[in-house]
Amino acid sequence: MTKSPDILCIGSVLWDVIGRTSARMRQGNDVPGHITRIPGGVALNIAMTLRRFGLSPGLLSAVGTDPAGDELVDACDDMGLQTAFLLRDARLPTDTYIAIEDEAGLVAAMCDAHSLEAAGDRILAPLFDGRLGSYDAPHTGAIGLDGNLTETLLADIARNPAFAKADLRVAPASPGKATRLVPLLAHPGVTLYVNREEAGLILGRDFDDAASAAEALVGAGAARALVTDGAGIAACADKRGAITARPPEVAQKRVTGAGDTFMAAHIAADLSGAAVQDALTRALAAAARYVSGEDAT
Repeated sequence: MTKSPDILCIGSVLWDVIGRTSARMRQGNDVPGHITRIPGGVALNIAMTLRRFGLSPGLLSAVGTDPAGDELVDACDDMGLQTAFLLRDARLPTDTYIAIEDEAGLVAAMCDAHSLEAAGDRILAPLFDGRLGSYDAPHTGAIGLDGNLTETLLADIARNPAFAKADLRVAPASPGKATRLVPLLAHPGVTLYVNREEAGLILGRDFDDAASAAEALVGAGAARALVTDGAGIAACADKRGAITARPPEVAQKRVTGAGDTFMAAHIAADLSGAAVQDALTRALAAAARYVSGEDAT
């Protein structure tokens, strides 16, 4: 019998196509490099990291029945992720993310999550029909949610009784989608995982440091906020105030997925009962290992 998920990961489950070069790129450049195709998407990246920490995540997303979708689900199964709750729709092709990175980091990226957006609240059916929860008996566990869902659906989640008792952990997916998270500030149990730029976009103003951004997000309604600032000092704030930590210094070999790794590592530490400062430090260390290429995935 399949074990109940320790945490639900809701959002993008897709293929990442990543091109990396050791050269410095400018617009219009055509340079040699390495191109990889790996399972990705914010929700899936979080789930894969949680699995490495010994948790059993369940995926809620839309994946096509095309060959790319079958291959992706097989890969998730092989990693020990729970795919039984995925929406498989023959009318929706499997989504894709593409990014180009050079020696300085991300050059450009594009996410085609149109199938996830088209699926809408159908991906949430297990939380409504009794398999994972219902309106009368809402899910009470942890949920990792990403901003690739539409603003309308995220706003519905914020006020939907089926989510009212959830420990809701939310990431924006990208700065361009950060403002989609604004309605979720009204959820009583929401924890936001954003960078300093995304915090500014959500609140409509700039911040000089992660701590002031995290405290402002809590002041705007979040139960808790974690704000990163690249290689700079990161912060975690709640109603009691903010604590900070500096990430380890490492040579940067990749950036796509680093924020998802940070979020998943923090969730794993938090759910294990780690102290606030320790959970933040462990999350930053995990993200640093990922950026350095030390972790295999």
